[in-house]
Amino acid sequence: MITPYETLANAIVMQAVKDYRQAKRSLRRHPRNAMAQSVISDCEKFFLSPWFEALTDARGEFILMKLQQEERR
Repeated sequence: MITPYETLANAIVMQAVKDYRQAKRSLRRHPRNAMAQSVISDCEKFFLSPWFEALTDARGEFILMKLQQEERR
């Protein structure tokens, strides 16, 4: 059974993934978009942070690598 804590942690991670993808799309359309660049930087830091490790057993480096591979397609 998933606890409320796990549900919240999953929602936080999924929101970071959505934010990262949206910022990447925005950056493709507007390469100098400072807000999108900031969101991408913040998300990358989050995926590699101790807080991410505290939220989930997933590997942040792996998620970030997969997101970056999406961009190359």
